[in-house]
Amino acid sequence: MSHPALTEELVRETLRGVKYPGFSRDIVSFGLVREIQADAASGNLMVRIVVATNDPRVPQGIKDGATAALEGIPGVGEIDLRIDIQNPPNAQASGGGVQAGERQSEIPGVKHIVAVASGKGGVGKSTVAANLALALAATGAKVGLCDCDLYGPSVALMFGVRAPVVADDDERIIPNDAHGIKLMSMAFLLSSDEAPAVLRGPMVTRLTQQFLRQVNWGELDVLVLDLPPGTGDIQLTIVQTVALDGAVLVTTPQEMALIDARKGASMFAKTNVPLLGLVENMSYFVCPDTGKRYDIFGAGGGEREAARLRTKLLGQVPLDIATREGGDRGLPIVLGDRQSPITAEFMKIAQGVRKELGMDF
Repeated sequence: MSHPALTEELVRETLRGVKYPGFSRDIVSFGLVREIQADAASGNLMVRIVVATNDPRVPQGIKDGATAALEGIPGVGEIDLRIDIQNPPNAQASGGGVQAGERQSEIPGVKHIVAVASGKGGVGKSTVAANLALALAATGAKVGLCDCDLYGPSVALMFGVRAPVVADDDERIIPNDAHGIKLMSMAFLLSSDEAPAVLRGPMVTRLTQQFLRQVNWGELDVLVLDLPPGTGDIQLTIVQTVALDGAVLVTTPQEMALIDARKGASMFAKTNVPLLGLVENMSYFVCPDTGKRYDIFGAGGGEREAARLRTKLLGQVPLDIATREGGDRGLPIVLGDRQSPITAEFMKIAQGVRKELGMDF
């Protein structure tokens, strides 16, 4: 019985069936397979895979999956599978917060990179990311905001920016600037607000990497990443591309949102990204006519979840008409109303993030 010739292409294609543990993307598309040596005559095979993690379950899962896949190749001989485990540059030190100077970002000039994430859509993550960026800037920090939601970018609307981006002499993208924040978004590359971003997996990966590594961010104290909802390919691309200093999880108080927030926390734990804290958005509603408080989505969920995740509840942002209006007209509440209690809450969140990052006040 004849078998297909053992080639590097065949081996690589076979390994595309091996997923990174806990994610939908395969180990080949994420660049983990670094070397393949295939001897067609003997059927012997050597594969080297590089994994950046401190979680022993991740390389073991990859090893088990890759071994099973390679053994399934017809006519394969001896398999030499080498798993090269490297400690990621963003590995969290034991004992709590991140100390200043403890880690270096992989983006030149950027001191800290913070992801704002949620397990599901509709919890106001982009509102939190935008106002957090502005609140951090109000503390004196130099801040950038990268809209990593390629399919549903909202940063352009929230900051009232429509100008397309251009490249500098080194062919790096020059981010837009609004209210002192450097901005990058897929919306700056589309022809109109109605134009869809029709992207397949490999292009999503390349664009995400380009937004992080090929943008001239200049000198920043903090780069805030507004992640898309969920725990998919873009999120894993980001943690494989740059060293995140930490993540802020956004949720609403009800159990349905908290379930998905746990998935987000688990994703960051698997990829060794410190959880800086949790923000409970749409925490409650205060009727402007009567001043009566209504817990529309329940009460206490964020506090209980923060305790369960052993992290801090950075803040509770109420459901607020002015906050929604500010985002729609390109003037987030932190800028639009400095005296608002919502602004005060975002300033509290920003101070909490600075403390977790070990930034000097």
